[in-house]
Amino acid sequence: MSSLSTPHTPPAAPWRKPFLEHVNSMDSPEFVFASLHPAPKDSPTDFLPRARFCIFRGMWAELPENKHNNAPMNERVYESELPTFTTDVRMNKTFEAFASSAGKANDRKYVQGSGGGGPCEAVWWVKESKMQWRIKGEVFLVGPDIEGEGEESSGVRTVKSEVGGRMRVVKEEGKEGWSWSKEMTAHFGNCSPGMRGSWKNPPPGQPVDEAYDEGLKLGSKVEDLDDPIARKNFRVVVIKPEVVESIDLSDPETGRRHVYTFDDKSGEWSHQECWP
Repeated sequence: MSSLSTPHTPPAAPWRKPFLEHVNSMDSPEFVFASLHPAPKDSPTDFLPRARFCIFRGMWAELPENKHNNAPMNERVYESELPTFTTDVRMNKTFEAFASSAGKANDRKYVQGSGGGGPCEAVWWVKESKMQWRIKGEVFLVGPDIEGEGEESSGVRTVKSEVGGRMRVVKEEGKEGWSWSKEMTAHFGNCSPGMRGSWKNPPPGQPVDEAYDEGLKLGSKVEDLDDPIARKNFRVVVIKPEVVESIDLSDPETGRRHVYTFDDKSGEWSHQECWP
């Protein structure tokens, strides 16, 4: 396996099991993802919040089985508490992950590869059980440069350090064969042909009367796992949690807020029970 930094094996988070039980019970695991966008020059603040709905795609290194996914898959040798979803590199959320990070890459030409690290929040409302889950942390992008020949970029090294440090070995055999790029391709294959085709849409947010590449169009369906245009724009987004909150609103008389906080030094989670 290429450049995975795991100085210690982090224990399973105490919130992992109930979180997955609640989210997997949803008809569609939609959540609100919020990030920070650089504010206009005349703004009294440096960043402005931006929020949108996304689809939870499982924890990183634990892509759910899908009979329609014909992409090669990594062996299940790792698990994590790193929620994932997919996006288009041309979307604002990608730019925001870099621009609000410690590196402050505020030019879109610097956000084409792996990297990021900006602050984010993700919120799930599980209507059936009246549970709300909020995850606060940092967001990273896995791009096509995550593995390959030559020297790794600083963005690739950051992703492999920050994300890799939260990956937990569950099966020693096969660990050396685990591949970041294979995991990324598996996420691409996990999407429907129509969803894969969305990464060949005209530039998101661009006025329709402006010129764009004629090879881009709405409504494409992509079967080829190596489609050059779709793969160029496709990204896997990984959330690295720092604070996780669950709020039980099922009974007004017994409601509780549970707050879990990650300690970087010990690699463990603390837990505090609070009023909702």
